[in-house]
Amino acid sequence: MSTALRLLIASVTAASVAALAAAIALYPIGADFQGFEGFVFWTGLTLLASALPVKFPRGNLISVSTAPILASMVLGGPAAAGIVAAIGTTEWRELRGRVPWYGTVYNHAALAGPAVAGAVLYELLVRAAPADINVGFAELMATSIAGLAFFALNSAAVSATIALRQNRPVAGFIREDFGEISAKLVALAPLSWLMAFTFHVVGWWAALLFMLPLYTTREAYHRFVEMRDMFTSTVRALASAVDARDKWTSGHSVRVQEIAVAIAREMRVGGALLEAIEWGGLLHDIGKIGVRDAVLLKEDRLTKEERIEMNQHPEIGAKIASEVKQLGPEVPIIRHHHEWYNGSGYPDRLEGELIPLGARILHVADAFEAMTSARPYRLRPFTPEQALGELRKYAGIQFDPVVIDAFVRTSYGAGVADPGRPPQLRPVPLIAQAASLRGAAAGPATGDSAGAHAP
Repeated sequence: MSTALRLLIASVTAASVAALAAAIALYPIGADFQGFEGFVFWTGLTLLASALPVKFPRGNLISVSTAPILASMVLGGPAAAGIVAAIGTTEWRELRGRVPWYGTVYNHAALAGPAVAGAVLYELLVRAAPADINVGFAELMATSIAGLAFFALNSAAVSATIALRQNRPVAGFIREDFGEISAKLVALAPLSWLMAFTFHVVGWWAALLFMLPLYTTREAYHRFVEMRDMFTSTVRALASAVDARDKWTSGHSVRVQEIAVAIAREMRVGGALLEAIEWGGLLHDIGKIGVRDAVLLKEDRLTKEERIEMNQHPEIGAKIASEVKQLGPEVPIIRHHHEWYNGSGYPDRLEGELIPLGARILHVADAFEAMTSARPYRLRPFTPEQALGELRKYAGIQFDPVVIDAFVRTSYGAGVADPGRPPQLRPVPLIAQAASLRGAAAGPATGDSAGAHAP
């Protein structure tokens, strides 16, 4: 475990414990919460809602326990929300010892602290509401805003740990995760208010009816992840099928995708564009399906006519991808990943910033992977230093210099001699300075010991 991760766990845990202690001391449990019976009910409901979390693509485990936690906030205040969040989010994998003790402590702290903070915000918003506004509407709006605050704090704490474990930029990872799942969880806030209202007005048995929509919401999350995984697997299989036509390019698309995603993250690209680069990287050569084997597999230099046919693969790939509605964002990346920064590329001779950012990133990743892999026309691949030298040589001509700078900062460029990096100049002492340094190294002229005695 890294020092940064240890510090994060300790800081979040200490802050959450302090917040919960302050809430218990300063905020009495609301009468609408119904005391001990309320704790048993809402904690049990939260345990049920936490029982089947859904693992999202970036590693976050998402459950619908947000709803009963926010309902506890509305009915009982900060102390009730914090206690229910701390106890009710216990999972079977924690009880079975599949999570380290510090991970268990952190997971509960990352929920209890944000629950207290959200509840305090709820109290402030309700008290600040104008006297002439409908009370129910004011509470609903306050619940939605407080729910957003709770989710944002919890998401930031969880995403930060995942980013540190994966050695990725924390801020960018938090931004990606928040954009991916925020709408799905914030939508639970109105349902939470309805649960609290029903519990208060009708009774606990009526609030139990909301377990059905919560379960269907959880199933919707699960289906979303399943469909995304299936789509990704299909895209990977298609990319592998394209690469398999040529023994020299086996695995090329996957490696290009990985390099392109690393560059994109270094450039703080997130959300839909990052996903487009992921899938665009896999499918960038799909148009080679339309290139004849005699051209695609030719080991000698291509003729002019054969080169023209080969250069049509971005257009063919874009046309194929455009037939799939879900691949709309990937079409420009696939079509333009061979455009040159100076406008002399193909197929549309776009120039500079007119080339989509995803295509500029993919162009660098594609070129580096191709240069560092064996090809029939170059059996001995370039070393990473040679490949980076070529990228620098054609920066501003074929490649976007900003993208190359980002590539150098990724793990693929780490430790590679970079001809584009300014040399580190060493200070050269003047003659007088050199003489004095040599005299100091020789020690006192008397020969007396000037240092401490060794034991």
